[in-house]
Amino acid sequence: MILKKTRLWVLLAAFAAAPAFAQNIAVVNGTPIPKARADALIKQLVAQGQPDSPEMQQQVRAELVRREILMQEAIREGIPSQPDVKQQAAFAQQTVVLRAMLESVMNKSKPTDAEVKARYDQLVKEHGETKELHLHHILVDNEAQAKDLIAKIKGGASFEDLAKQYSKDPGSGKNGGDLDWSSPSAYVPEFGAAAEKLKKGEVTPEPVKTQFGWHVIRLDDSRDTPPPPFEQVKAQIAQQMQQEKVQAFEESLQKKAVIK
Repeated sequence: MILKKTRLWVLLAAFAAAPAFAQNIAVVNGTPIPKARADALIKQLVAQGQPDSPEMQQQVRAELVRREILMQEAIREGIPSQPDVKQQAAFAQQTVVLRAMLESVMNKSKPTDAEVKARYDQLVKEHGETKELHLHHILVDNEAQAKDLIAKIKGGASFEDLAKQYSKDPGSGKNGGDLDWSSPSAYVPEFGAAAEKLKKGEVTPEPVKTQFGWHVIRLDDSRDTPPPPFEQVKAQIAQQMQQEKVQAFEESLQKKAVIK
């Protein structure tokens, strides 16, 4: 009877210890590495695009064991108690906590489909259709040369040939100065404003100075572009609305804070 009872206690003790052991992926010098830590790292790697696999899990286990061995040695040498290390560790912990809090605020701030659609309708009403211009330009270093090119174009010279020969713009020069279709707002202000004043087929009567040099601009055509479909920008608008709520949350905390 005593032998049977002893075996029973051994089995019960092993059964009781099994769940705790299952919660660890390894035990290094008596210190357990929780399975939850490995799961968190695997989740992070999967979110970054790495596929979950037995090989990856083994790599995670090996990395966490390596870290634990090094951490134990660092503790033995008193590294965590060094003032600069304590400051960096505190800052790193604060960063992790703040990121988690702001993610929580973001998740709680998800707008409804109706709210996103209302913001889309508002943006369409305010901005409506936008204009795009098809432009050619020649970029040179000085005003005198730009004026000379304008005179040659007025005299019948090919704009494209002059652009290929003289333009300092490496992107468009080799293509005869062709900038393709784009909104005037995509250019530096001086360039966009000058282009908007042109009529179809017209060349700027005077050189246009920008931070890049002196430009000769020709308007080939213009077109009105409708706003993008709702489904195409829905996610972008929702994200912007969430960011606005997070910013409002931070500003409200700033106002309430007593700062001396």
